[in-house]
This record gives sequence, C-alpha cells and structure tokens, in this order.
Amino acid sequence: MAVREDARPLNLALTEEHEMMLTAVRDFAQREIAPVAAEYDESGEFPLETVRMMGEMGLMGIEVPEKYGGAGMDTLAHVLTMIEIAKADASHSTILSVNNSLYCNGILWFGTEAQKREWISPVASGEEVGAYSLTEPMSGSDAGNMASRAVLNGAGSHYVINGRKSWVTSAPFADRIVLFTMTAAEEKHRGITCFLIDTSQPGFSRGKTEPKLGIRASATSEIIFDNYLCPVDNVLGGVGQGFKIAMTVLDAGRIGIAAQALGIAEAAYEAALVYAREREAFGAPIGSYQMIQQKIADMKTRIEAGRALIYQTIIAKERALATGGRYTTEASMAKLFCSEAAAYVTDEALQIHGGMGYSKEMPLERYYRDARITRIYEGTSEIQRMVIARNELGLR
Repeated sequence: MAVREDARPLNLALTEEHEMMLTAVRDFAQREIAPVAAEYDESGEFPLETVRMMGEMGLMGIEVPEKYGGAGMDTLAHVLTMIEIAKADASHSTILSVNNSLYCNGILWFGTEAQKREWISPVASGEEVGAYSLTEPMSGSDAGNMASRAVLNGAGSHYVINGRKSWVTSAPFADRIVLFTMTAAEEKHRGITCFLIDTSQPGFSRGKTEPKLGIRASATSEIIFDNYLCPVDNVLGGVGQGFKIAMTVLDAGRIGIAAQALGIAEAAYEAALVYAREREAFGAPIGSYQMIQQKIADMKTRIEAGRALIYQTIIAKERALATGGRYTTEASMAKLFCSEAAAYVTDEALQIHGGMGYSKEMPLERYYRDARITRIYEGTSEIQRMVIARNELGLR
C-alpha cells in the first residue's frame, strides 16, 4: 500500500475541527435522516436526496484530500461520522461506508494521479455514487474461485469483461464501480485484477435487486458484464494486483462496519435507557429491577469495549498509512467484536421493551434487523476469526 503523504500524528483527541464536524453530522442525521428512516426501510427506496445532502457536507469522501473533492479529514472523523449516521439509519451509513472505505480509498491508495482526479472527485463530492464489486454467486469469501473474466483484446487497448457479480451495495444507482475479476484464472488469487468501471458504457447492466431483511434502503443488486470494453488505462494498481487491493481496502471497510455496528448498538441502548426509566411495572420503573440493570450494565460494557477496539484500529491504520504497513488483525477484531456486540445489544434492548419492541411502531425491530448484516458483509464473523487466528499463528 502506498504511504499517504498527509499521514497525521497518532492522536485520538478530538480537535476543534472534529467537534464542529461531529455536531454538524449529529444535527443533520437527527434532523434529516432519522425522521424518514422508517419510511425508507418500509419502501426499500434508495434515499438519493439525503445521499446528495451527505455529499454536499463532504461526508461521501471524508478522508479524501480536498483537491480530489473530499473533506480532507482523517479516520477518526470517518468513524465519528459513521456512528452518528448509523444511529439515525443504518442504510445511510452503509452507502456512506462503501463510498468512503471501499471505493474512494482503493483509488486514493493505488490509483495514478489521472485516475484519482477522474474517478474520485465526482464520487467524493456526492455528485455520483460509487460501488465496490468483489463477490460473485459462487464466490464469496473465496475470491480465488470467481468465474468472471477479463481478456485483453487483440489490439492491446481494452479488456473484454464478461461475468456476473452479486451482492453489490449501491449497484442499482452506482455511476462508477471498483471491480475485481480474473485476468489469469490459473493463478487463483494472484490472477485477480482491479478495474475502474463506468456503468454508462455498453456491455454493463444491472440484475435483480435483492429483497433484504435489513438495511433495506441501501440498494443491493447483481451486475452483469457482456463483452464490456474497459480501457487498459482503467486498470487499478497493475495487472494481478487485485487481491492485494481488495484485502487492503477491506481492512478500511471493516473499521467502517465496526463503527456502523457501534452506532446501531448505541441507538438501541439509548432507547432502552429511556424506556427503563419511564416504563413502570409493579409500582416502580423497570430500571429499578436487578434483571434490567444487569442488561443495561452488559450492554454498556460491550459498547465501550467495542469503541476501544475501534480506536485501537484507528491508531493502527494511521500508523500503517505512515509506514505502508497493514492493520488487518486490529480491523478484524474491531469488526468481529462490534458486530457481535450490536447483535447482543439490539436483542437485549428489544427484550427490555417487551412487546412494544417487537412492533414496527418503534425503531427497535429495525435496529435488530439492521444489526444482523454486520456479522456477514466485509467478511463474516467466521472469516474474521480465521484471519485473526492465522495472523497470530503466523500462517499464510
């Protein structure tokens, strides 16, 4: 991974700039997103209007330098933003995470100057929507098993891409996509190459949109390539470097999903606190009973432990940006713990609310559904455990 020129000191103290951004994001999320979250969840409609608003605020390219259309801030700013947006609506935070972590970061770290200016600016500014495509119908965690192919044409000017990709977040509305496909299938992982895709070009189409359990306003669909011609200038990072790029970018993506999971957990926890103080049973607030207090204590402890792991990962990422190293173990631990903490906290929060928590009249059931995906995308919990253990054991 290329060393970032503007790598910042390892300091997690919020600056005045962080404080101003946090206040602005929190106000925006609660004013513009929270009131419409249930409606978008019900309809499954992509929230293009509020996504454009996030772009105008600089949130679609938080860590992207201003010269490429971004906000020019750091990983801490990204994490704080993800938490606040996820507290209002997980679907919006999913769109935000893909744009920032998976699309912009890959090009920022591995792209040429020309690629950065052409492919990052319109997406980081929110004018266009970006996406990241690695998964295929028969190739999820095992990227080396993908069936899509890119073959250099006789003139050597374009790659001809054919195949079907699945579970592509934001694909139904994406203008540009970072695509991973095989250029040398016999080499498995080493034969994967990354391409920058303009979805307006012939040979590209979108397949069925997935009817999902949660994050329903974050549109997800298949994408199909039928003799799509991709210029050789749109190869990102070099032929055969795709797997390296994908895994490096996923490290950053896992920080985003950890922050998303934490935001969902915080929203559920805060709702449970209010309910435990106000709801009375047998002549006293239910929060006065030890069983409820145990739940509150365990929920809060998991949330703060998750926050500490995320902050540890922020430090590791900033160090990696300065040295060219990796922070895979830290990112996997944060993503694993926070996603499982979100599952625990939303379940306990719903339990505290009883029958009311099970009703769509309250947001608890949406938090519960939205939290479930955080244990799957950007690498399942099982994959995170494997990554952590293999790194600790020194296995390749």
